[in-house]
Amino acid sequence: MRFIEALKAIDKEASENKKIVDYRKPAIVLFTMAICLLLIHYLKFSSTFQQSVVLMFGKSAYVDLRGSLFFHLYSNAWWAAWHLIGYVLIPVFVIRVVLKERLSDYGTGIGATRQYFQYYVALALPIVFFAFLVSFREDFANHYPFYRFASRSWADLLMWECLYIVQFVALEFFFRGFVLHACKPQFGAAAIFVMMVPYLMIHFPKPWLEATGAIPFGILLGVLALRSRSMWGGVGVHVTIALSMDLLALLQSNRLPTRWWP
Repeated sequence: MRFIEALKAIDKEASENKKIVDYRKPAIVLFTMAICLLLIHYLKFSSTFQQSVVLMFGKSAYVDLRGSLFFHLYSNAWWAAWHLIGYVLIPVFVIRVVLKERLSDYGTGIGATRQYFQYYVALALPIVFFAFLVSFREDFANHYPFYRFASRSWADLLMWECLYIVQFVALEFFFRGFVLHACKPQFGAAAIFVMMVPYLMIHFPKPWLEATGAIPFGILLGVLALRSRSMWGGVGVHVTIALSMDLLALLQSNRLPTRWWP
């Protein structure tokens, strides 16, 4: 697939399907995107979770929760839940209630993902290989997995990875489904770049190399999402990379769980 030809094909498809020039939908979606990103950014943190527990249930309930075996997992569940709310639940409400459209128009189906499978593999493999190379570094092993007790038991690891995967499904639906498909009818291939900017910005707290990589990565995933009419290839890429990094970090540091329950 040639990049410029793919962009032209997207533009042609958008112009053929454009019946009336109406900027209402992209305006609603981009405003929703701003609200969702704002909510996630300020409410996802463990400190907010702890303050919310104290506010809703009292300090004694927080003390009891703090002594729980899975307290840190609960904090991560809070983090994943806000991504699910901001990236999925609010957009789904907007699609179904405000725009009165079908979710299937936003890349939730499989589409032609199989046709572009090799391109998704080509995106994932270099990053997985790079992760393998750096996995021998102590700082890499100390950084992944994000859940600090993932190596305590298989139950910890599996529950964490489930939360991690949910977050990636939500992220792909938001950027490569909701935002991208809503903007495509009016902006054509430029919708990819509209989507790419906020996608880059959520990577600003991360190392500069990872944030820089979000630019070409976001663009290519956008092209593939529109050509395949599906977000699931992007989910597969993200999940493959994330699980590989976690498992490589655990393997190289000899921290794979040795028991099923903590």
